[in-house]
Amino acid sequence: MPHQLDFTRFLNLHFAALVNQLLHYVGITPAYPTAPISNSLAMEVLVVAFMLAFFVAVRLSLSVEKPGAIQQTAEMVTEFIDGQSESVIGHGHARFVPYLVALFLFILLSNLLGLIPGFESPTGYVVVPLGLALVTFFYYHFHGIRENKAGYIKQFLGPLWWLAPLMFVIEIISHLARVLSLTVRLYANIYAGDMVTLAFFSLVPIGIPLIFLGLHVGVSILQAYVFMLLAAIYLSLAVAHEH
Repeated sequence: MPHQLDFTRFLNLHFAALVNQLLHYVGITPAYPTAPISNSLAMEVLVVAFMLAFFVAVRLSLSVEKPGAIQQTAEMVTEFIDGQSESVIGHGHARFVPYLVALFLFILLSNLLGLIPGFESPTGYVVVPLGLALVTFFYYHFHGIRENKAGYIKQFLGPLWWLAPLMFVIEIISHLARVLSLTVRLYANIYAGDMVTLAFFSLVPIGIPLIFLGLHVGVSILQAYVFMLLAAIYLSLAVAHEH
C-alpha cells in the first residue's frame, strides 16, 4: 500500500466504512478497501477545513469601528480580486467575485500546504488541478449561456457564415485546450517545486533549502493568481455580448 500521511490515516480510520459504503453504492470498488481516502483527497479536506475556519473567523470578527487583522486580511484579498475582476470583466463583475475569491484561496492554501512538514500540496496531484479546471470550464460556460441564452453559440461560429463549421470545431478544441492548459500549468509548477525543495532538503538540510522554500512561496502565490486571472478572462469572454 502506498505511504499514507498521518492525516490520511486519521480520515481512513474514522470514515473508511462510510466511504466504502458510498463507493459501493455508486458501483466503485476502492483499490485499497481499508484506506479508500487518498493523500490528495485528505489534503483537500484539510484545505477546505482551513477555509471554513477562516470564513467563520471573519464572520465572527466583523466590526465597522475596529476591524481585526483577520477582517483586514479578508477585505484586502476580496478588494484585490474585485479590482482585478472589474478590470477584466467590467460591468456585472461583482457576481463572480465570490467564486474567484474561493478559487484563489483554495489554490493558494493547497500550494502552500506542502511547505508544512508531513503534509503535501494537493495541487501536486494532477487530479486536483484537473478538477479545478473542469469546474471553471463548466462555470464560465454556464454563465455564458445564462447571459446570452441561445445567442451564446454565435461565439463559436465566427463572423463568416461559410466558415462557421470550421470555426465551431476550432473553438471547441480551443476551449478544451483551456482545461489542459490550466491543469498542466498548475500541476507542473507545484509538483516541480515540491520535488526540488525535497531534493535539496535531502542533500543539504541547512541553509540552501530556505532559498527554494522562498521560491516555492512565490510560485504558489503566482500560480494561484494566474489561475484566478485566467478564470476571470474566460468569464469575460463568455458573458460578452456579440455585436
